[in-house]
Amino acid sequence: MSSPVVEPVDVVVVGAGPVGLMLAGELRLGGADVVVLERLTAPIEESRASQLGPRTAELFLQRGLWEALGDPPQENTGHFGGIPLAAGGADGPVPGNRKVPQPRTERILHDWATGLGAKVLRDHEVVSVEQTADEAVLTVRTRGVTASWRARHVVGCDGAESVVRRDAGIPFDGTPAEREVLRADLKGARVSNRRFERLPRGVAVSSTSPEGVTRVMVHEYDRAPGTAPPSFAEVAAAWERVTGEDVSGATALWTDSFDDAQGQAAVYRRGRLFLAGDAARVHVPAGGQSLNTGLHDAVNLGWKLAARVHGRVGDDLLDTYDAERRRAGQRVLANVAVQNLLLFGGSRYDRMRDLFGNLLETPVFAESLADMVNGVGERYPAPHERPDDPLLGRRLPPCPKPRGTAFLPPDRGVLLLDSDGPLARASREGAAPWVDRVDVIDERDLVGLLPSPVRAALVRPDGHVAWTDRCDRSLGDALHRWFGPPGHAPEGLSDVREGM
Repeated sequence: MSSPVVEPVDVVVVGAGPVGLMLAGELRLGGADVVVLERLTAPIEESRASQLGPRTAELFLQRGLWEALGDPPQENTGHFGGIPLAAGGADGPVPGNRKVPQPRTERILHDWATGLGAKVLRDHEVVSVEQTADEAVLTVRTRGVTASWRARHVVGCDGAESVVRRDAGIPFDGTPAEREVLRADLKGARVSNRRFERLPRGVAVSSTSPEGVTRVMVHEYDRAPGTAPPSFAEVAAAWERVTGEDVSGATALWTDSFDDAQGQAAVYRRGRLFLAGDAARVHVPAGGQSLNTGLHDAVNLGWKLAARVHGRVGDDLLDTYDAERRRAGQRVLANVAVQNLLLFGGSRYDRMRDLFGNLLETPVFAESLADMVNGVGERYPAPHERPDDPLLGRRLPPCPKPRGTAFLPPDRGVLLLDSDGPLARASREGAAPWVDRVDVIDERDLVGLLPSPVRAALVRPDGHVAWTDRCDRSLGDALHRWFGPPGHAPEGLSDVREGM
């Protein structure tokens, strides 16, 4: 049975997990019309991904979402392949990791996105996606009825088996699974807390929440991955073989498994179709990187796609999403591959563990590695710019320390100036034609966010620095590239460079 074609929308997001909901909110901040289509009839209740890193916390703070999370307790120690590692983000307002159950994160993002005007439709399964020169057409099934949806753009946030990726014809290159981790959330389990405890037959992890729910995770060395989700009996048996403890009398609230297959889409964009989160890459969810990296995808893409929908920018801005986030994804895959060996590789990797343990005692190395893992250290490429620029491409914290009011709006650019001299005056004049898209702020009131010798910086809505006065290109060029043509004929833009 089929129904008429649904009225076209600006953007259809496929998948109402955290990444899809985050993207929906970002698109609404930019004024794009957005509908989220979700196959499941109700939100998940299992606490799958529960770790929010410091960069994600900054993004939530910037959007006014941090208060809704209730300021969850700070965890200053994370890990790299099971080796203790400071959680990072020390230069920002929300350092450390935070444990937030995924259902809670999803509820907050759902309420935020729908409060901004996004529509979230459940029991809507996207069966196929096609694109033409003018639009994308989705075949959507709900309650036995098939309808055609039309959109200017479609973003697949629909997981590892992404329909959007499949129908976009985007190759997915990677390596097959060799190892598997079984996990379960249990009530009534009496086990001691373990943090990546290495035992003769495998690795065990367990922790109990304040609500009395114990999560157990277990990996058996040299056991091939299964082909179906595990039963509680299988999880309990594996746990007993590895730890010697019997948890079979507990009540299982949820069981699951993950393996170490990993790979990445060859491109994150093909025409009108985009990929984000697990639709773009898969890997072991070490340190919460799967969830956090997906949320960072959404923040990178949302403002760009909204600007394109409104005709303010060209397709070249959309191309930067693939260039920036696929590179970030590759970095994640690289560090997760190493962590996988450290965690689950058996005794043959003990020397490698000793090496990393020694390196992580060096503060500079440990801080750099932590900020790479949690996204704080992500620096987007800026071709043809000066390599000695300390800020270009990096994220700027959304507010000074200690935590205060976020000065970086999530829907506009910001030009930061630290003086009233000729450079500042020329920059203010140069940015005036973009006043509808870019705010100008005196940085001297913000506790020295600009490191010497930088005296001016243009910050994108996602918090990354797009230009500084150290750049070879002019401020006008940068404004045009990232925010589109000026509102009226600019004057003196080419003069706003270093050395004024």
